[in-house]
Amino acid sequence: MAKSSLVLLLLSILYIAGTATSASTTSSSASATNFIKASCTATTYPALCVQSLSLYATSINQSPRQLIQTALAVSLDKAQSTKTFVYKLTKFKGVKPREKAAIKDCFEEIDDTVDRLVKSVKELKNMGSSKGSDFQWHISNVQTWISAGLTDEKTCVDGFAGKALNGRIKNSIKARFVHVERVTSNALALINKFGSKY
Repeated sequence: MAKSSLVLLLLSILYIAGTATSASTTSSSASATNFIKASCTATTYPALCVQSLSLYATSINQSPRQLIQTALAVSLDKAQSTKTFVYKLTKFKGVKPREKAAIKDCFEEIDDTVDRLVKSVKELKNMGSSKGSDFQWHISNVQTWISAGLTDEKTCVDGFAGKALNGRIKNSIKARFVHVERVTSNALALINKFGSKY
């Protein structure tokens, strides 16, 4: 009888402790999500910003630095995925010569974007705890590279202008590039906000 009471007491304590830990984790996660939502109001596409970053709420916590690193990592991931997709399109047979040229141009543009985003990720890591003009130098480099990446993305979509290039290839490339452009634009907005505060 005493053993069963002791086991029941221990189970009750473990349940209460687990509930308290779970409530604490839930509260922390809710705070992180609220931080992301508040931060994303500075972006052009706030709903996409919240959607793409909320998955990482626990790692972002309420850290502005972790927020911008995560936003940039999301942008890089989407750009790399798009690069792979466009590369596969360059291997398609039976594509019109003008479409093939536009696809090739898009591949070069997304390749440049990926390179610039990789450099930006490295620059943020190298920034460490820099302050003052050193901090501004690192942030300026990142802003320049991301802005250039946005230009690359828009150049690809512009290359498909005109009715001669209407069709599935144009639509699928455009949809992917627009998505990359939007998450990249959001990352830049968050980085600009971060840079202006420090």
